[in-house]
Order: sequence, then C-alpha cells, then structure tokens
Amino acid sequence: MRYLKVHRTIWENKLEEILEAYQVYASLSNEFSIDYELLTKELIPNIAYNTPKPVTPLKNFFLPVKEDVSVSGRKPEKRVIMGIPHCDLAALNLLDEIYLDKDFIDPFYRNKREEFILISSDCFSNQEHCHCTSYGINPFTEEAGDIAITLVEEIIVIAVFTAKGEKFIGEFFTDKLVERLDTPTVDFIKEKRNTVINQLNETNKGIPDYKKTRDLLIDSKDEIWKKYASTCVSCGACASICPTCSCFLLIDRPEFKKTKQLDACQYPGFERVAGGEDPLHHLFVRFRNRYLCKYVWKPQGFNSIACTGCGRCIEACIGKINKNELFIELTN
Repeated sequence: MRYLKVHRTIWENKLEEILEAYQVYASLSNEFSIDYELLTKELIPNIAYNTPKPVTPLKNFFLPVKEDVSVSGRKPEKRVIMGIPHCDLAALNLLDEIYLDKDFIDPFYRNKREEFILISSDCFSNQEHCHCTSYGINPFTEEAGDIAITLVEEIIVIAVFTAKGEKFIGEFFTDKLVERLDTPTVDFIKEKRNTVINQLNETNKGIPDYKKTRDLLIDSKDEIWKKYASTCVSCGACASICPTCSCFLLIDRPEFKKTKQLDACQYPGFERVAGGEDPLHHLFVRFRNRYLCKYVWKPQGFNSIACTGCGRCIEACIGKINKNELFIELTN
C-alpha cells in the first residue's frame, strides 16, 4: 500500500483522460441525495467526495436486478466505480464468498468483478441511520477495493491497495504529477476519521454489536416480531436495497433462454413449495426470517458479516420500520 497526493485540478484533468479509456461510474450529488451515475466531463464538478452514501448499493453493478445467463462470452469492458463507501466494500466481501466459491463460481459475477476498478472514499460525515461502527466497520478503508481517494481542501489523497490499482494509477499519473503525503495532511485525515467514528459511536451507543444481536434474535419471542411487522407491506424494499441480500430466481424463457432475477424473502410465496406449503406464510415469520438470515444463519456459513450498518433498509422502508429500534428493544 502506498499514499500519494495530487492537486484537485490535476486530478480532474486526468479524469477527462480516464473517461476516454474507461467507463466510469461516480458518486454524484443531485438535488435529492447522491448516487452512482455514468460520469461525463460535464459532471466532474458534481462528484461527491468524502460524503456518505450513494442511494444505490454497490451490489447492483455485480448482481443486476435482471440478467440473461443463457449467453456467455461477452467482451470485457474497462470500467471504474468511484466514491464507494467502506460499508459497501465490506458487503462485497460476503458476495465474493458466495459467488466466487471455488466449487460454485458464478462466471457472470466473476467477470464483472474482474472488469471493475473499485475506488473508495472516506466518509467525513454520517447520515441519520449510518451505524457501520456498531458492527466493527470503519467509515473509511485502508485495505478494501483497489484505490481510495480523499479530498483535503484542494488536494486529492490517493491510497493504492492492489496491483490492479497500481497499474491504473500508473497509466495516468507520472511521478512528476504526484507528491508524497505530508504530515499535516495525514494528521488532518486522522482527525476527521476519529471525529466521525466518535459521532457514530455516540449516536448508536444503544445498538448491540453483531454477535450480541445474533444471541438476542435466537432468544426472541413472537410478540416483538408481530409488533414490528404490523406496518410491513411485504414490498421487499429492504432486501432489494441491502448491499448483501442476494437471493435470486432462475426463470426459463422461450428459445431456451434463462433469466436470473433478484428475489426477496419478504415477498409472499418466497418459500412456497409444491402442494402449497409455505413456512414463511405468516407475515411476522417472513419478516423475522430476514434478520435470522443476516445475523444467525449467514455467520454459520461465511466469514464475512451480512449487515454492514449502511442503514439503507431503514431509509427505504415504506412501513417506517427501524431495525435498530427493534434490536435495542430486544436488549431491554
């Protein structure tokens, strides 16, 4: 790993060159929030640095909502995603475990992972429902992805983590353009990081950690699930927006085509089998199932955690269900 710095003007000029060689998706500010958009020269000033978090989870680049999996051999593209929060990169660890398992590799997922260069960004602030530190995840990355960028006044600090990232930086930034990181800049970044961590810890001090949540769920009773599921409409927004949920259907189409389509355990009929039996028929059971999957069953089969504290499920919920309030109530 190495650190570099470059003036923002040089960085933005180089982005114009990068756009000629790569398809770049960047976290851009709009009138409502920030989200990933296909970057153009005109949109470079709209890049959101050090700001949480894109509305769209990172998984959508690797697990499209709908995908034709009957055709392979697509020509690889040179693509970049820029402005990824660490919570999404942490979520990608779980998806990698699932879809890059050596015995069951998903070639469509693998090809997309190999195509993209992943550039993360520090979070110098937090949103209302961010709680990454509750599960041991920092609002910045020092190892995940290929590259990380941080804006400090008019300086872009670049951290390079992988050989892929090193090659990418080497394509566009010569030694004459970049400088070594100086102590004042390092100190500033450390101070901002510590401030955000302290804010997150203070805001979310009542939320149990990942392991404690697991234990609470195992011991929970039906009453609390019925209470919180009372406003659930089974829309599946929580699972669709979640950066780690990845259930899917394989649908046979005419002419031997097969479509892979993301599914959600909150949809009625998700576990219905032949004969009409459905273990998740009752709404509160279906509602509880998602949390058991994330905090109990996933840890039994994988090393990576299945909730990274992004808070998107809370923000997307039509029924205004706050899972953190549910977990805090379980501790009482």
